Amino acid sequence: MKNQYDKLQVRLAHIIMKLNNSDTFTLKDLMDEFGISERTARRDMERLSLLPIEKENGSYFIDPCVLGNLSFKDIQKFATLCGIKSMFPSLENSFIAELLNEKINQAYLIKHQGFQNSQNDKKKFEELSAMIIANKQIKCRYNDKDRVLNPYKLINNNGIWYLLADDNGKLKNFTLEKISNLKITDNIFNPNCEFIEKIKANNTNWFSNESIEVTLEIKPEAAKYFLRKEILPNKKIISQTQNSLIISTNVSYDDEILKVVKYWIPFIKIVSPVYLHEKLVKILKDYIS
Repeated sequence: MKNQYDKLQVRLAHIIMKLNNSDTFTLKDLMDEFGISERTARRDMERLSLLPIEKENGSYFIDPCVLGNLSFKDIQKFATLCGIKSMFPSLENSFIAELLNEKINQAYLIKHQGFQNSQNDKKKFEELSAMIIANKQIKCRYNDKDRVLNPYKLINNNGIWYLLADDNGKLKNFTLEKISNLKITDNIFNPNCEFIEKIKANNTNWFSNESIEVTLEIKPEAAKYFLRKEILPNKKIISQTQNSLIISTNVSYDDEILKVVKYWIPFIKIVSPVYLHEKLVKILKDYIS
């Protein structure tokens, strides 16, 4: 009996090690590895039922996050979520290992234009995240007005966090920092299918019920920058010569494109719509005066 008990302990120890290493295996894998029957393999897994083991399509595993471990795949998912995946030439396992190696990563220096410090909003993040997942309405105060919102997403745009929510049938962006008196309700809302599809298909920096098509003429001094960096996520090249680059893009608000144009003056010009060009001219005249 003692030898048989020892074999059981060894098997269970090996299975736990496999789970801790984020391995995925089936009962057949255990049968082949330990030379046991299907009944014995099934009983071994039942003995470990107190562990947070998941089963999918006949395979057993433990989510690495439950163990406090992160795999290369988890790092890839995080890079995708943060929108920095394309910043690196590769995010294969070997390259990630190099980035995490202190001797090798001395070759890299990454700078950014700065992000909003959101550490003081931890509670607000947690509450809003829970309400988004549970499809629950929230009450809050925003721009000196009490509102009842159906929350859909927390979005980071240019380093600033926003809540994307349905406000009386319209999808709007709310600056997270300006949201106050946040109250959780028990009211469940049914997500708007059109909004969900719109969020999935969105290819602009902002969400809005309107879309403005803008045509820009860019001089060579700035053209390379616009071609190299995705400043305008949905840009289309209309023409390109040695003297200028003509592109079109869709934006949700006037200020979304005006901020970009003002940054690149005098190397950029709004070709259309005319009202946007005139609006920019007025802003510049007011500033000069």
